[in-house]
Amino acid sequence: MGFIGSLFNTILYQPLFNALIILYVFLPGHDFGLSIIILTAVIRIILFPLMAGSIRAQKVLSEIQPKLKEIQQKFKDDRERQMRETMALYRENKINPFGSLLPLLVQLPILFALYRVFWKGLNPGEMANLYGFVPNPGSIDPTFLGIVDLAQPSLILALLAGAAQFFQAKMMTKRQQKPVDKNDRGANISNMMSKQMLYFFPLFTVLILWKLPAAIGLYWITTSLFTILQQYLILKKQNNSPNVQSR
Repeated sequence: MGFIGSLFNTILYQPLFNALIILYVFLPGHDFGLSIIILTAVIRIILFPLMAGSIRAQKVLSEIQPKLKEIQQKFKDDRERQMRETMALYRENKINPFGSLLPLLVQLPILFALYRVFWKGLNPGEMANLYGFVPNPGSIDPTFLGIVDLAQPSLILALLAGAAQFFQAKMMTKRQQKPVDKNDRGANISNMMSKQMLYFFPLFTVLILWKLPAAIGLYWITTSLFTILQQYLILKKQNNSPNVQSR
């Protein structure tokens, strides 16, 4: 294992794997599925401040789109002035246009580590990654509620993950939709692409999870449901704030 792989294993994979095993060992009934749900919930709570900032930034960006288009049209022959006016608009609304990238950059390594935990964690050989203070369960029963074998692919969980992904995207898209001028070709093309993506990503999710262990599908469903709840709470709070109401 190279330096990067060893670092990834030490900082991300091993702590997440040990956390999952601790949950599995101490939860009543030793339910592997419940352990995945709780671990996912804890991670989402830890990342909540990052996600909250990203969701707020997306909402504000959607609200200032008309002003951005106005700047682009007004200074279409002066790129430097267009950039200055655009950045001034961002500062006025207190948003960082690149701020939404930070949560993604933070989540990707965690996502890869969790995939490995849920995919490889059932292998008895992985118990060598346990910390000294973590009890070794010997073997893990991969069933969820005694019904679903999370070590095997599950079409039902894949479909549920796709549905959750759809409602998550639909919720955000619905809040960002603005009336579009039929004569504005660019806006209509953008609107059409957004609608296509709304259906493409859930379908893509189902196709990916269909062949993967159901543990990953359960993680995906839990993540999507938490994201839906977070979006609802954050946007509701933002819509009820005096600053938003006074705009």
